[in-house]
Amino acid sequence: MDNERAPLTITGLHPAMTECAAEAARVARGAGSARLDGPTPCADWDVRALVNHWVLYTSHGLEHRALRRPIPDELAARDFAAAPGWPDAYAEQLDRAVAAWSDPSVWEGEVDFVGGAMPAPELASMIVKETAVHGWDVAAATGQEFHVSDATARIVFDVVDTHGELYRRYDGFAAPVAVPQDATVFQRALALSGRDPFGPAHRPRATD
Repeated sequence: MDNERAPLTITGLHPAMTECAAEAARVARGAGSARLDGPTPCADWDVRALVNHWVLYTSHGLEHRALRRPIPDELAARDFAAAPGWPDAYAEQLDRAVAAWSDPSVWEGEVDFVGGAMPAPELASMIVKETAVHGWDVAAATGQEFHVSDATARIVFDVVDTHGELYRRYDGFAAPVAVPQDATVFQRALALSGRDPFGPAHRPRATD
């Protein structure tokens, strides 16, 4: 695999964001009847905690970043997984978030992030990673698979590769996992984030 990063532009990232949102909605609907206290590939997180994190940051958080608004405390404290129709509500919120990022002006300037600021395209790429990687976590925890195209997988890999040490510094990623030479790009991204795409789906590996 070459070392050239995929360009961080609306042309390259918005289709990946749209793709991941559609796949996340599909996986969420498949997980709607799962036991909320079941194990996941994320250390110390059961299905409820994983779903709440996933829904908050990849749909509500994604829209609020586009609008340059902080995430309200009420949303941060909400138990999304407790609502019977949470998968459909999540899908609708994903649609709103993706639509908010369809405006080219949203991709200009910086967005507040973790006490600082980050270029909007860089932040968007990190949320694409969040949607896909935690989407895989939810899928693995509920007997499903999370599919991405090669182009989107490359974006996810680039984010994990670029920001991996930062995530590990805050215990977001575990140590990289070895994978076979014929592993897909998405499998390599998962492994680099500390997940084992070929091991037991419930094995605790990472939290972000």
